[in-house]
Amino acid sequence: MSPRRRQSGAALLLAMLIVTLVSTLAAGMVWQQWKGIEVETAERARSQASWLIEGATDWARLILRTDAQDREHPNVDTLNEPWNTPLKDVKLSDFLAADKNNTEDTGLEAFLSGQITDAQSHYNLRNLVNDEDEEAAKELTTLRRLCEALGIPPEAANRIADGMKGADLAEDQLDDEEAVSPGAPLPPQRVQQLTWFGLDNDAVRRLSPYVVILPAPTPVNLMTAPPEVLSAVLDGLDRGSAERFAQKRLGLDVRSISDLKPLLPEKVQAQLDDSTRVSIGSNHFEIIGELRYENFLLRELTLVMRRGLEVIVLRRERVPHE
Repeated sequence: MSPRRRQSGAALLLAMLIVTLVSTLAAGMVWQQWKGIEVETAERARSQASWLIEGATDWARLILRTDAQDREHPNVDTLNEPWNTPLKDVKLSDFLAADKNNTEDTGLEAFLSGQITDAQSHYNLRNLVNDEDEEAAKELTTLRRLCEALGIPPEAANRIADGMKGADLAEDQLDDEEAVSPGAPLPPQRVQQLTWFGLDNDAVRRLSPYVVILPAPTPVNLMTAPPEVLSAVLDGLDRGSAERFAQKRLGLDVRSISDLKPLLPEKVQAQLDDSTRVSIGSNHFEIIGELRYENFLLRELTLVMRRGLEVIVLRRERVPHE
C-alpha cells in the first residue's frame, strides 16, 4: 500500500473516531438533560400530589367539624352520620367544582378516594397500660377475648400487654432523663409495629381492623364498634347478641348510654355505667386518603382528635402500597 493511501486511511479512521466520540458525548449530554427533566417532573408531580392529598385531609377535618356543630345530640357519634360516607374515586376537577368559590378548571387528571373511620370503634391498646392491677387485668382479659374471637392464640395478648407496659416505662424514663433499661421496647405508634413485640405478620393482619394505638386510654364507642370488639369489651356478650345489637343500634335515637341497655342482655347492662371502658361518642378519628395522579399512587393515614369544634392533627404518615 502506498504511503499516500495509508495516510488517507489513517485520516479516515481518525475522523471516524472523532465523530464517534462527539456522538457519544452528545448522546451523554442529551441523556443527562433528559434525566434532569424527568427528575424535575417527578419531583414536581410528587410535590403536587402531597399538596392535593393534604387538601383532601383538611376537607375531611372540615366534615368532622361540621358534624360536631350540626349534630342534634352532642357527644353521640353513630355510623349514620355524614363522616361515615366514603369518597370513592372522585375526579379532582369534580371535587373542586363542589366549591362555589372555585371556578377555575384545573385540568388535572387526578382521582381522590378516602374514608373517615372512628378510631374509638377499635380497642385501644393504650388501655393495657394501667397502674391499677384490677383494671389492668380487666383490659388484658378484653384483649384475650378479642384474640380468641379472631383465631389468635391468647398468649399474644399477654405479649402485647407486656410490650405496651415496657414501652410506656421506657418512655417515662426518657421523659425523666433516666437511664432506659436495656432491651426495653420502643413505644409503637401503629398496629403494624406490634411485630416489635414478637407477633407474627398474620396475627398483626388479623388484629389490624379491630385495634388501634392512641396517645391516651379511650373508651370503646358502642355505637360504632364492630361485633368482635363489642363482645370483647362487654364481658358475657356472645357473638350472636353482639351482631343483633349492632343491627338494632342503627335506627336508634340515642341520647345517653342508658338508651342502649334494653338492647343488651341483662347480665351485661351494668357494664355500660363504666365510662372509662365504653361510651357513645368519640374524639379520635382516622382519615385514610388515596390520590392517583399521573404515575403516582399516594396513600396517607391521618389521626385526628376532635376537641369541641377544633379538629387537631395528631399524626400523619404515608401508607405503603399493598
